[in-house]
Amino acid sequence: MKKLISFMLRNVPRKYLQYFSHYGLRFISIFMRGSNVECPVCEISYRKFLPYGRLNSRPNALCPDSLSLERHRLMWLYLKEKTNFFTADIKLLHIAPELCFIKKFKAMQNIDYTSADLDSPLADVKMDVHEIPFDDNTFDVVFCNHVMEHVDDDIKAMSEIYRVLKPGGWAIIQSPQDYSRETTLEDPTITDPKERERVYWQDDHVRLFGLDYGKRLEKAGFNVKEDRFVMELPKETVRRYALPPNEIIYFCAKG
Repeated sequence: MKKLISFMLRNVPRKYLQYFSHYGLRFISIFMRGSNVECPVCEISYRKFLPYGRLNSRPNALCPDSLSLERHRLMWLYLKEKTNFFTADIKLLHIAPELCFIKKFKAMQNIDYTSADLDSPLADVKMDVHEIPFDDNTFDVVFCNHVMEHVDDDIKAMSEIYRVLKPGGWAIIQSPQDYSRETTLEDPTITDPKERERVYWQDDHVRLFGLDYGKRLEKAGFNVKEDRFVMELPKETVRRYALPPNEIIYFCAKG
């Protein structure tokens, strides 16, 4: 299973993989049920989650029913415990929408939901994040995860998210990070896919963010809180939901 998932991730774009794979995985999930781990998104328990990863497969990562990964489960808990997302009336823009969230968000009575992506079949609106086709001050909340490592100009894309947020609105903008690096690594001369995979962890990435990621978000205008929420949780909670133990959540507010 680990080798099959790795092969599919390396050869099929994830936006299409999400679209089709969940049918087969839901069948597989029947044989994975147990009580060791739980997905807070779909609220189903398993003996363990599926492995996931292109190069170095992570064990116990992918929920077969919701398709949530570690970062999605962390974000779900964060939204519940640290924000008003589930109670306030919110106009939401969801960029590069994750399948594990789409149906949940659409079903919430307090959410006016719009999803957008450059070419994902899951999205409502086709758009380039460098030029978001909405007016200034349109949305209360924006989610944009695992996008900024792909775009030509991350500061421009971040600035566009800032522009379409209402004053007092907020965004969560997560990207892969190397916590051992002080500064972001980006080199426009690295164009070979294999070299990009070696340097940036994936062949379609154009940079690898370091600990200066929050400062880059601040350049776009945001007031950034680097929330170490997962590090404050009990170890049993981190284990139960198979959360990423060191991930920093970037809560980006528009003043």
